Amino acid sequence: MSPRTKILGRLLVDDGGVRERDLEEVLEAQRVSGGRLGELLLEAGKVDGEALARALARQLALPYEAPPLQPDEKATTHIPSGIASERVMLPLAVTPRTLRLAMSDPLDLAAIDEAGFRSGRRIEVAVASHGAIAAGIRRAYGAELVDLASAVPGAGGGGGSTEPEGRPVGGSGSAPASQLLDRIFRGAVEDGASDIHLEREEKELVVRERIDGVLRRVSSLPVSAHEAVLSRLKVLAGMDIAVRRRPQDGGFPLHLPGTSLNLRVSTLPVEGGEKGVIRILDPRDAPENLEELGFPEAVLDRLRRLIRSGQGVILAAGPTGSGKSSTLFGALGEVDREALNVVTLEDPVEYRMEGVSQVQVRPQAGLTFPSALRSVLRQDPDVVMIGEIRDRETAEIAMAAAVTGHLVLSSIHTTDAPSAVTRLLNMGVPPFLIAGGLSGVVAQRLVRRICGRCGGRGADCAACVEGYRGRTGIFQVLAMSDALRDQVMSGAPSTTLRRCAEDEGMAALEDDAKRKVAEGLTDAHEISRVLHVDPGTPFSCRGCGERIPASGRGCPACGRPRAPFCPCGQELRSGWRYCPACLRKAALNR
Repeated sequence: MSPRTKILGRLLVDDGGVRERDLEEVLEAQRVSGGRLGELLLEAGKVDGEALARALARQLALPYEAPPLQPDEKATTHIPSGIASERVMLPLAVTPRTLRLAMSDPLDLAAIDEAGFRSGRRIEVAVASHGAIAAGIRRAYGAELVDLASAVPGAGGGGGSTEPEGRPVGGSGSAPASQLLDRIFRGAVEDGASDIHLEREEKELVVRERIDGVLRRVSSLPVSAHEAVLSRLKVLAGMDIAVRRRPQDGGFPLHLPGTSLNLRVSTLPVEGGEKGVIRILDPRDAPENLEELGFPEAVLDRLRRLIRSGQGVILAAGPTGSGKSSTLFGALGEVDREALNVVTLEDPVEYRMEGVSQVQVRPQAGLTFPSALRSVLRQDPDVVMIGEIRDRETAEIAMAAAVTGHLVLSSIHTTDAPSAVTRLLNMGVPPFLIAGGLSGVVAQRLVRRICGRCGGRGADCAACVEGYRGRTGIFQVLAMSDALRDQVMSGAPSTTLRRCAEDEGMAALEDDAKRKVAEGLTDAHEISRVLHVDPGTPFSCRGCGERIPASGRGCPACGRPRAPFCPCGQELRSGWRYCPACLRKAALNR
């Protein structure tokens, strides 16, 4: 470990920016794999970007610039936006002899030399966080998007470009449509967006980004750029630019400094023109195990027991965008991929995983989920992951495979765990197959986390959007039991299945949501937005499933008395005197 690393680590610990235990953990990883301490701490989520920037400034005796950064308009004319984004530096002020730069890496001498050459001035460096600089670049160079869009030829003039696929970003000599897409892509990646929407309205081309599950408008561009930008996007994604009246799908890799991403592109003919949606997939986002996803300890133990059984179907249930794929890959991370034959069927393949044979389903070529699954089962698999159960045929093959000793992981679109069983029955899957093959269901949603830097206030915070940064999951796990299997065989409705599962310890999604609010990870408004419930209504009737008002003593729909409560406020199940959390606390205090 270099002296410089020791100084930076000690400064971070002394300032409270990182815990001693976390620092030692990252230093050990650095000894094995190399890399820079600050970058490793950030990647591991052990330090806040602002704390790292402050410590680095103290270490190098340089000034620290706190967000929000306010660059001088004259200063930004000396450094092009593409260079500023690539080098992560922001011009703050200029004099006839000097240019003051905010940099996240003040030791990047090549970047300093380039800034000095372009500006013809001596460079004065200040230290700022990567997030603060990215936000400052967006504010300072935002007008450039409009300028680039105005320079795009109107009637599809940008569509004839034949730049190589996988290299949509170009230098100053690239066509305006390519430069415009480059800026849109870079901005979305810097913002942490998962999707980009390009939508034509009557007088403008609207660019929206989905960040932490919420869409927001980021740019309004001249409508004349629409056709050229969509044509250029189709060229990059391998689509037919002449086809405008039917949907198309494609994709391409996006190479940026320090990372390579996969972009999935979809176009759709809508009134007034085509709409383009770009999904940004980062291979580094794949979870290594289930611990990274925010499962409560009791739920995690329950789910791991299902996985360790080595057979049965485990379903991840929830609407689109609820993190089901992450849960499935987290579950794959829990199995021994060296000793087991693990195969996945996906549409599309989102994350690459070592030790796993991943199959891209292609319905146009006849490789559907059912046909691919039949072929996989001839390959002696131990674990099979199916991207989604969409029809009876796939469900029946999966259940039959589970009955014969395979572990099958898949997803299904339902609102909660008991509803997944009802959905399978409605598909026409025989009850005996469900009772024999299904091991459990994980229902989930994703909620935004309160920003750790501003505490959710959001005003002038460069690290978050509306006071939130990142997401965590809320979960519900149903483990099949003999009693539940009997209910399935008798064709019981979802309310009966729900009541039976709750009697055996299954909590509601709202229960985990309350826990996340109590822990300060999210707030009641976010829970209400995602679950569509009144934050003051934490429980459902165990008889009919209707919501019970927080002040109510029983269900207004069926009259069932409300269950008793633990002193901490948690609803007690049948036969309980205390909730498990209070019982554990009591045991620890003895």
